[in-house]
Amino acid sequence: MTALRNGSRGLAVRQLQNQLNGHGAGLSADGDFSDITEAAVRAYQLKVGLVADGVAGSKTLAALAGADTSRLLKQKDLQQAADRLGVPLASVMAVNQVESKGEGFLSNGRPVILFERHVMHARLQANGMTEAEADALAIAAPAVVNRAPGGYLGGTAESQRLAAARMVHEKSALESASWGLFQIMGYHWERLGYMDAQHFADSMALSEAAQLDAFVCFIETDQALHKALKSKKWAEFAKRYNGPAYAKNLYDVKLARAYARFAGEQEQAA
Repeated sequence: MTALRNGSRGLAVRQLQNQLNGHGAGLSADGDFSDITEAAVRAYQLKVGLVADGVAGSKTLAALAGADTSRLLKQKDLQQAADRLGVPLASVMAVNQVESKGEGFLSNGRPVILFERHVMHARLQANGMTEAEADALAIAAPAVVNRAPGGYLGGTAESQRLAAARMVHEKSALESASWGLFQIMGYHWERLGYMDAQHFADSMALSEAAQLDAFVCFIETDQALHKALKSKKWAEFAKRYNGPAYAKNLYDVKLARAYARFAGEQEQAA
């Protein structure tokens, strides 16, 4: 589903405006997503507790349609994260907008994951197998154990890949998937303070707030990453979080722009 944002036009925007009017917005349903419509979206998001970014994505549209939003990320969750990290709310909102997957759960209610078969090959050895034993499993089940990355199927099919990997080795499989909004790898469970890989996976299935908590722990336990966020050194933050390809994808530019936007909005609201 394509998010509706400032500058969007058409029937979908008109439908959005009519829905917002049902909640007292008083908009002219002209199909033009202007500053006025953006303000109305943000006001509605604040009213129901969703992240107030002024963008009508799937979560906002679901809320307008009366769907259950209890497991979705809330504005208060971002504020709590900002307080915990000692950074402005605008910084956390920028990181959430640029670095998160946007959706922490699939339509079937399971956490969004991406299974990494090459990580599985490594984790099997980290969990006691010999290299020869891992290679033998790679021959027997190359879709879930492999020296080379790849084999991604996306969506619900990633959960099926994980299920197949769990049949090979439970702990290694859970450690070999990236989980939730911020796609934190399962093998970080100990560093992040979880009891074991299963505890981490169970936590990621609770809510997007729980997924955000894992991300906050990830930053807290990386001194250089935390320092970059605190000092708003977006290139350094993006490099440490995304790797050397950050510049190609303009992550630093996107973070800086998002921060400037959210900081400006919060100044005006003060």
